[in-house]
Amino acid sequence: MAMAMSDSGATRLRRQLESGGFEARLYVKQLSQQSDGDRDLQEHRQRIQALAEETAQNLKRNVYQNYRQFIETAREISYLESEMYQLSHLLTEQKSSLESIPLTLLPAAAAAGAAAASGGEEGGGGAGGRDHLRGQAGFFPTPGGASRDSSGPGEEGKQRTLTTLLEKVEGCRHLLETPGQYLVYNGDLVEYEADHMAQLQRVHGFLMNDCLLVATWLPQRRGMYRYNALYPLDGLAVVNVKDNPPMKDMFKLLMFPESRIFQAENAKIKREWLEVLEETKRALSEKRRREQEEAAAPRAPPQVTSKASNPFEDEEDDEPAVPEVEEEKVDLSMEWIQELPEDLDVCIAQRDFEGAVDLLDKLNHYLEDKPSPPPVKELRAKVDERVRQLTEVLVFELSPDRSLRGGPKATRRAVSQLIRLGQCTKACELFLRNRAAAVHTAIRQLRIEGATLLYIHKLCHVFFTSLLETAREFETDFAGTDSGCYSAFVVWARSAMGMFVDAFSKQVFDSKESLSTAAECVKVAKEHCQQLGDIGLDLTFIIHALLVKDIQGALHNYKEIIIEATKHRNSEEMWRRMNLMTPEALGKLKEEMKSCGVRNFEQYTGDDCWVNLSYTVVAFTKQTMGFLEEALKLYFPELHMVLLESLVEIILVAVQHVDYSLRCEQDPEKKAFIRQNASFLYETVLPVVEKRFEEGVGKPAKQLQDLRNASRLIRVNPESTTSVV
Repeated sequence: MAMAMSDSGATRLRRQLESGGFEARLYVKQLSQQSDGDRDLQEHRQRIQALAEETAQNLKRNVYQNYRQFIETAREISYLESEMYQLSHLLTEQKSSLESIPLTLLPAAAAAGAAAASGGEEGGGGAGGRDHLRGQAGFFPTPGGASRDSSGPGEEGKQRTLTTLLEKVEGCRHLLETPGQYLVYNGDLVEYEADHMAQLQRVHGFLMNDCLLVATWLPQRRGMYRYNALYPLDGLAVVNVKDNPPMKDMFKLLMFPESRIFQAENAKIKREWLEVLEETKRALSEKRRREQEEAAAPRAPPQVTSKASNPFEDEEDDEPAVPEVEEEKVDLSMEWIQELPEDLDVCIAQRDFEGAVDLLDKLNHYLEDKPSPPPVKELRAKVDERVRQLTEVLVFELSPDRSLRGGPKATRRAVSQLIRLGQCTKACELFLRNRAAAVHTAIRQLRIEGATLLYIHKLCHVFFTSLLETAREFETDFAGTDSGCYSAFVVWARSAMGMFVDAFSKQVFDSKESLSTAAECVKVAKEHCQQLGDIGLDLTFIIHALLVKDIQGALHNYKEIIIEATKHRNSEEMWRRMNLMTPEALGKLKEEMKSCGVRNFEQYTGDDCWVNLSYTVVAFTKQTMGFLEEALKLYFPELHMVLLESLVEIILVAVQHVDYSLRCEQDPEKKAFIRQNASFLYETVLPVVEKRFEEGVGKPAKQLQDLRNASRLIRVNPESTTSVV
């Protein structure tokens, strides 16, 4: 019976959770209201957990069943796909055979009609057809081989070759979009991983007259390939890889921004690949050069008048045209100029940035005083494209996404080359952005552990060391450049200081540390900031401006704590002498008062361990002098009035309490004791506060002088009912 009730409860719970209008918050609220105690909630939680586990098991079981069905379906689809490709290949071969038969039978039919001899000529025609079919079918080599295009030189043969290629390689239909494209060379290769030289995959390379197609091998379908990549030849560099057994017969293809390494079957095939690639690239370059020259060649203007009608044209118009043509001639036949675009591609791919910029400087120096005819403009267009690629690589080298290890010196290489390319502003911006990310990362990686002062020591060391290294590296990299870069560095330094102050304030001021700890932390930060003066960088005023608000808040909070503590002690004041019980305690109090600046404290000590002052006045003196000492460590001119007003408020609390007690007390002995405490405050404590403030700030405080002079009213007329405010 209990089991049936449990099953029905679980079913009801499942239906409730699966309902479309279920709201978790409302459900939990209703459940809490209906439950009698923790036990009901625990039982309900166990039921929900059991239901969740049961649902998870059912889900796993369904996924496993669906996964098996998916695998079986995928296998059947693969079989069907293989059969469809085989049928397509057979149909293509049949179509090629049917198209080639009429072409080969035309000469035989003509000979039969003329000589009326049909036997031998028809047999010869059939043999020719079979030979042609063999040439078409033998275009693709057997696995492991390599071959040139065996089709006829005509456009129809080249197009038929390309059509056959499309049937062999999946996903390369876009090749037909380029008119006049045909296959030059193809063969099997093995691709290796560039860094660790580990074998990756078997591929087949198809070299077109303007591009290189790489297709991966499909082992389940013999003779079929899948499209992998297509590289234009004008952006491709070929590098011979030196044999290093067991790694041999390899060559590297460099395509910005990547490179790939392939291994041929033997040294002969590797040599063929290198030769054919260079020949095809050279032919493509020559073809495009001729096309550009033809497009740029000026057309002769139409002859309107003849020489006979204007005999004065010979000397005026014909002779000046010859020097103009001679002036536009620039010798670009030198080998280093012809190979300059390819050399730049190799330098960029091999990260030889210095070599690339040296080549650009050499070209600019050569063309500095020369005119710009169409061949020079064409060369500069090619070079400008390489400059753009080189700039992109250098920008990526300085991006924060790259590794930030190595410090500022790690950026020197890229920065110097950008400056040589005339991109000083971009180099400055990227350098400072990179260093900002490095400083931010270094601050975030600091572990907050131990005392606050220890963390601040680590934070200041990391930040100011990074700032100092960045400033020195900036001065080295950008020496002799536009002075605007230095303005950008000052702006960046201010921004970096803001990042530092955020981390500093969060740990020191937001965590409500004591004023003494905050003062020590600010002192450490100031000392590290002053070290930047060695390189002529003074950021002290910036750190003052960024910290002034937090320090004002800390002084205000600590002032309120002292005032509340003083008022609490005043409320319990009994105006009795202090009894320290032991000589050690009395000696310790003398040392504390001496450290506070009270030199004549001996005259206020009595016999044995008695002190002729109240506990409230002594505690107030120690607390006020402690506040003043810590506040002076935090002092800078912007805090002058804040500190002075805080001191006046604290002192007024004690002065007003003594004034009130002196007027209200009726007992002569207690009144004399109160007057003695007042004398200690006015004649000893206030002058010490005033003197110490003047020493720490460098100028006297008129407000403290006025407060001490106003207190004479109490000493001259102790029976006065007026209050000092």
